[in-house]
Amino acid sequence: MKNRALYMNGKLNLAFKELDIPKPQHGEVLLKIGYCGVCGSDVHFYESGCIGTTPIKGDLILGHEAAGTVEAVGEGVTNVKVGDRVVLEPGIGCGHCEYCKSGRYNLCPDMQFISCPPYQGAMRNYITHPAHLVYPLPENVSTLEGALIEPLCVGMHAANLGGVKLGDTVVILGAGCIGLTTLAACKAMSASKIIVTDLFQNRLDKALEMGADYAINGREEDTLARVMELTGGMGAHIVFETAGNRVTAAQTESLTRRGGTIVIVGNVMGDTPMNFYKIAHKELVIKTVHRYRNVFPLAIQAISDGKIDIEKIASDCFDFDNGIAAFEKSLCEKQAVVKAILKME
Repeated sequence: MKNRALYMNGKLNLAFKELDIPKPQHGEVLLKIGYCGVCGSDVHFYESGCIGTTPIKGDLILGHEAAGTVEAVGEGVTNVKVGDRVVLEPGIGCGHCEYCKSGRYNLCPDMQFISCPPYQGAMRNYITHPAHLVYPLPENVSTLEGALIEPLCVGMHAANLGGVKLGDTVVILGAGCIGLTTLAACKAMSASKIIVTDLFQNRLDKALEMGADYAINGREEDTLARVMELTGGMGAHIVFETAGNRVTAAQTESLTRRGGTIVIVGNVMGDTPMNFYKIAHKELVIKTVHRYRNVFPLAIQAISDGKIDIEKIASDCFDFDNGIAAFEKSLCEKQAVVKAILKME
């Protein structure tokens, strides 16, 4: 048995190394990773070599969207057994702070999130992880689908925060991976009209394939005018910003109807002009998303029940041997790659 890992050891520099296979400690499991997704944050680290303006020091194993098979269990583990196919939840909260104790563990100030420095990620053949943060996959949910559950959880957490319900008109700004998982979650929660915007037609085509009612290409149409046309001049009940773009973030107020809700899902960097007089005049609610919480079992069930076809977002699959090519394509062809995923076995 080999334990190869894909390391980032500097900006635009990836290499394979071989590690020892770890042994699970008390309360841990040893997982053989089957599939691991390439997240936008992984590509950001690879492209920039830093977090913000702080350089990443030392080698870093990327990857946190992972699913695989239990190879061994440590003492005290009862929720899974050897041979189970599972998905791992990558964030390990401290368990003791007010956020962890109140169920808002995604806000834990001492969160250990794998692939976020200094914590090593899952792009390796074998990894140990706390047993309470791995979830068995039903027989009708593939390991590939399991590796897509983590980004789905972001979309489901966003839809939950937005309070999506039957009768709602929803606008989703951005049709990348998180925009599409937000779309899938809104569809599963019975939103009545879903409008998706993007600058790239291939992504909009994917949104329509996944159940969007309307797709607006911002290069070809006036987004605000078209949304107003589709909503009778009212705007949407809920607007999700998933592109992580200051321009689209600034549009959210205009696209949202009176009394509606804005949910900022993407990582919008830098100052963004927001007209708080207009926001207050319309009595809008602004919510923000930081990863997810308490949603993995719900996401697994939604896929198992056929309410969400998550495999559609996996646009590019690479063998682990070609992991470097997966990053190069994700970086150089961003408009074409919705979600690259590594087949580890």
